[in-house]
Amino acid sequence: MSRVTPAVDKRILIFLAGVMWIGVGIMLLFRSYTWLHDAKVYAAWAFAAIGMAAALVIHHFGFLRIVDKNLGRILPMQGKKCIFSFMTWKSYLLVAGMALMGASLRHSSFPKPYLSILYIGIGMALILSSFRYLRILVSQLRKNQGR
Repeated sequence: MSRVTPAVDKRILIFLAGVMWIGVGIMLLFRSYTWLHDAKVYAAWAFAAIGMAAALVIHHFGFLRIVDKNLGRILPMQGKKCIFSFMTWKSYLLVAGMALMGASLRHSSFPKPYLSILYIGIGMALILSSFRYLRILVSQLRKNQGR
């Protein structure tokens, strides 16, 4: 079974986690932009500002804790591990639940400009928090160059 398990170094896991968070964040911001594009200019700026404020709170009090927990699990890993182990199985369930909730909200009658606040908040918080993954990745690469 280990022959068919795609195994990678922990640095790849850190890279994948950071890129995944950035990718999902960009997707959420793009969707939010399309909703705000149709709103009046002053309202769009207000929704975006509230979303950015929410992003700072979500980033600092929510996502950084998750990043630190993931890094605390990944960094001690020795040798190659399964490529999908950049997240725990519980996190995969959480992501699936969040995707279902997001799809439900997108298809609901909830006004999209108001929904954009949530999407900006989560999307920007994901991008901000991903920088910790990338910073740790750079430090890991530098540490290995020193050997």
